[in-house]
Amino acid sequence: MKRRTDEEISAPLYAYDADIRAQYGCFAGVDEAGRGPLCGPVCVAACILDPEAPVYGINDSKKLSEKKREALFDQIVEKALAYKIVFVGPDIIDRDNILNATMGGMRQAVEGLDIVPNLVLVDGNRIPDGLTMPAQPVVKGDATSASIGAASILAKVSRDRYMLELDKQYPQYQLAKHKGYGTKLHYELIAQYGIQPFYRRSFLKKQGYWPEGK
Repeated sequence: MKRRTDEEISAPLYAYDADIRAQYGCFAGVDEAGRGPLCGPVCVAACILDPEAPVYGINDSKKLSEKKREALFDQIVEKALAYKIVFVGPDIIDRDNILNATMGGMRQAVEGLDIVPNLVLVDGNRIPDGLTMPAQPVVKGDATSASIGAASILAKVSRDRYMLELDKQYPQYQLAKHKGYGTKLHYELIAQYGIQPFYRRSFLKKQGYWPEGK
């Protein structure tokens, strides 16, 4: 079976964006990474792609290898008309809950763009409150729209890089291996070394896991 080229992979996503652009003109895609982990921030990105400078290979970041995501990240940053990346930390997640923290991050990312879009496409089934421009949710948007796919790559790579830096400061938690997700190994390391400020305490309590005396 012939392997598809990057251009062929991205073609349906760019076709979707072309239809949106024909209706609304300039628009942004928004996505997040890191809603599920036990620690670290949730990272949100908004992106306005340049239709005259396509980035081929864009797709749902989860379907791409780490090496491919890294390469696409650099191209998106170079070619996008505008982008904004926002980190929302564990303190906000614990205070507001993960959904509200994510929605707030999405609003910040959109408002932080250098260009004001006429429309915002948001991955998922809901949109942030308080946006000053029209917005539409797109279920599985990161595999539907090139703009949302680009935002998913910006968010995923940015968060992974953050966790790799955190791993250097706290090597005992092996964050580079699991990126903060609740793996068996991660729970064992929490039990051994305790909770640090970068942990989402609300997540650990919700799952009934709270190391005694830690």
